[in-house]
Amino acid sequence: MKTKKIKLVLKNIGFALLAISLFSCSSSKENKPAGPEPVDYINPIIGAITYGKKTKDAHGFGKTFPGAATPFGLVQLSPDTFTGGDNGSGYSYEHKTLEGFSFTHMSGVGWFGDLGNFLVTPTTGELRTNRGVPENPEEGYRSRFSHETEETKAGYYAVTLDDYKVKAELTAAPRAGIIRFTFPENDSSRIQIDLSRRVGGTSTEQYIKVVNENTIEGWMKCPPEGGGWGAGAGNADYVVYFYCQFSKPLKDYGIWSADIPDVPRKMRFIRQDDYQMAVKNAEIFPSKDEMQGKHLGFYSNFSTKEGEEVLVKSGISFVSVAGAKENLEHDIPHWDFDKTREQARNSWNEAIKNVTVSGGSEDEKTIFYTALYHTMIDPRTFSDVNGNYIGADKKIHQSSNFTYRTIFSGWDVFRSQFPLQTIINPVLVNDEINSLLQMAELSGKEYLPRWEMLNSYSGCMLGNPAVSVIVDAYQKGIRNYDIEKAFTYSKNTVDNTGNGELGYSHKHISKTLEYAYSDWALGTMANALGKNEVAQEYLEKSKAYRNIWNEEVNWFRAKDSLGNWLEWKGKTVHGQGCIESNPFQQGWFVPHDIDGLK
Repeated sequence: MKTKKIKLVLKNIGFALLAISLFSCSSSKENKPAGPEPVDYINPIIGAITYGKKTKDAHGFGKTFPGAATPFGLVQLSPDTFTGGDNGSGYSYEHKTLEGFSFTHMSGVGWFGDLGNFLVTPTTGELRTNRGVPENPEEGYRSRFSHETEETKAGYYAVTLDDYKVKAELTAAPRAGIIRFTFPENDSSRIQIDLSRRVGGTSTEQYIKVVNENTIEGWMKCPPEGGGWGAGAGNADYVVYFYCQFSKPLKDYGIWSADIPDVPRKMRFIRQDDYQMAVKNAEIFPSKDEMQGKHLGFYSNFSTKEGEEVLVKSGISFVSVAGAKENLEHDIPHWDFDKTREQARNSWNEAIKNVTVSGGSEDEKTIFYTALYHTMIDPRTFSDVNGNYIGADKKIHQSSNFTYRTIFSGWDVFRSQFPLQTIINPVLVNDEINSLLQMAELSGKEYLPRWEMLNSYSGCMLGNPAVSVIVDAYQKGIRNYDIEKAFTYSKNTVDNTGNGELGYSHKHISKTLEYAYSDWALGTMANALGKNEVAQEYLEKSKAYRNIWNEEVNWFRAKDSLGNWLEWKGKTVHGQGCIESNPFQQGWFVPHDIDGLK
């Protein structure tokens, strides 16, 4: 049966206010269309897998999270199935147990992930301080679950934890999240929070304080020594602050603290038996109101009636506890879960309304709008509601004219995601360029990051994608930033990492072509700014792709530093100086000189 082709319409929204502002407005159920709205086609479970059951491979999968978020929000409240390895989102569909629900997540990334901080888990029965393992979940606090009980929508996630018979519902605001737990009748119900938990590693130091009978606050330090992004190689170094409130008063509560062995804290070490045994045998401190340590957790015990709802909400900040509190009080000042859920839904409807489609099947619309949804997770908000943010100099700064953002996965997004955003969300593009320029300045490096993660220059992947993003925006009239500074830092970037004196990158087809493109981009911007000599220099450098064209194989071929051709295994053989591709795929990346390929 034939289906109608989808017709796509993109609307340029100019510099209109973003959907994030909806959370200061009241929601309304009036005047809703009779049929499905675009937001109703979003299904966040699509792509939420990191491993293949049959191939046992970690490549080629979506690696997204299925939980609740708002467009480009700071908080991503989502379930976690496994801590560690190439499970960057914290969740993978083939897993059969859940560790709990954390407030921060990465989306769509390979490598060892990060974030997954402030893990909240509802439990019953005996208090367990360790996660346990998927094969024997009863050894820890993790629980079995069934996909049949999962419900995933834009801004909402629900699941039932089978071992505890507790239903969990999650929704999010830009800088806060709220969870609604529905408990069974039980005299030993509990909510526990693992403060050490971090995807791909652990936080190395934590602090918690009981503020009053409904509130706790604190922080978690996450340096590279604790693993995380790239098992520590990504240099992610941050502190997560929380201000958390419980709908049920804290009467029977406490803190646990594990006597951690004097070993490195990266994933390969914390998996070891002696480390896990220390966590399992953590000391319990009932009624403890304040503590700082290397591996802490918090619990609150209570009795529940059948179907009793207990809610937990928390503001999150990367700046301060005061910032987390202000974020919570601004975003979720009430206990109305459904109101927050409706606001989250509305924010997604507002964000995607500028892209409309007609025709196609219902499944095709689901695929389309879910893919569009996934382009609106990063670069996420990194500043508090008051404009405060932590800069690359580790000091607090404030901005009133742009939102400071983080997670710029440059090589992954400069080809398609950012060109799309220049059309449908130029405010976001301006935000990101301002953020990149601030990072270059405050870090003292004065060049742009390739793959930015919470103010870190992770150096992941290749090329100079930030230069492309800036020049693309400039050429399209998106210029609400310091243009001269943008040009200077772009030039510093291509001078710092480029094809150099050889006129190519030895042993690399990918790098040679990527750097040639960013040289062209810089030359184009220089030309537009009237910097004619600079323009001529870099436009000439952009022809570097010709230096690795090999007449013998009639294709691009890698050279060594002496100019000798490397072994040729054929166009379609993976590698040979190509990143995540083969020479045939990579060789087409000369978009700046298509005529030159003839």
